[in-house]
Amino acid sequence: MTTLGIVSPGAMGSALGRAWSSGGARVVATVEGRSERTRGLAHGLELLPGLEDVVAAADVVVSVCPPGEAGPCLFSILQAASSTGATPVVGELNAVAPPVVEELATLARSAGLDLVDGAISGGPPTPDGETTLYLAGDRAAELTLPAPGLTTRVVGSTVGVASAVKMCTASVYKGTTAVWTQALETARAHGVLDVVLDDLATAYPDEVDRAARRLAMATSKSARFADEMEQIAETQAAAGASAELFAAMAAVYRRLSRTALADLSPEEAADLDDLGTVLARLRD
Repeated sequence: MTTLGIVSPGAMGSALGRAWSSGGARVVATVEGRSERTRGLAHGLELLPGLEDVVAAADVVVSVCPPGEAGPCLFSILQAASSTGATPVVGELNAVAPPVVEELATLARSAGLDLVDGAISGGPPTPDGETTLYLAGDRAAELTLPAPGLTTRVVGSTVGVASAVKMCTASVYKGTTAVWTQALETARAHGVLDVVLDDLATAYPDEVDRAARRLAMATSKSARFADEMEQIAETQAAAGASAELFAAMAAVYRRLSRTALADLSPEEAADLDDLGTVLARLRD
C-alpha cells in the first residue's frame, strides 16, 4: 500500500487525499496550526500530530498550496525529511511556472529527494467528477494511483512539462473569468447589464446561467489567482509571447481580492446565485 502525505489539506489537497484513499492508498496529513475551516475540510484523512510525522510516514509527499507559498512549503518538507531521515518523493502540484518548478526540483535534489512535477486541471475531485492530474518527471508513475474522479496523465519525463500544461490551461479558464468579470461590472455601471446578458446568452447560454457563481468563486480565491496570473505571465514571456496580458489579469484579481466578496470562503461563495448581488459586493 502506498502512503501519501498531503501538505496542506485545504479544499483541493483534502479532496485529492480522499480520492487516493478511496482508491486504496493510505493518506496522512496534519492540521497542526491550521484554521478551523481547514480542520473541517480534512475530514476523512488520517491526521498525524505534525509535518515531521507526515513526512516520515509517507512514500510520496504532495504539496498543494497557493503559488506564492510553493517555495516555503517545499523548504518545510525538506526540513522535516532531514530531521527524520525520510526520503519520500515530493509531488509538487502547485500552479507555478516551469522555471520555478525546475528550481524547486534542484533544491529537492540537493537534499536527496526526487521531485515530480504535477498540475491539477479542474476542481477538487469528487467520485463522479472529471479532475485531471498531469504529471512529469522520472518518477511520475508513482503518482498514477487509482482514485475515483481523478484521471492521471504522464506528459513527459522532464520536470516543468506538467507545469507548462497548467500555465496554458489556466490562462484560458481563469483568464476568461477575469474578462467576464470586467465586462459585467462595466455593464452594470452603465445600466445595461440585462441587455449585455441577453446578447451574450445567444453564444454563451451556459456561461450566463452560471455567471454569478463563477464570479463569486473566483473572487473568493482571487489572492491566489493573482499570483497564478503572474506565473502565467512569466511563462508566456519566456515562450516569446507577451507578458502584458496576464500581468493585467493579475491586476484584475488583485483588485478583486480587496473587495468584500473576497472575504467569503469558497464554500460560502458557492451559494451565491444572484448576479446583481455578486456585482454589488464587488463594489462594497
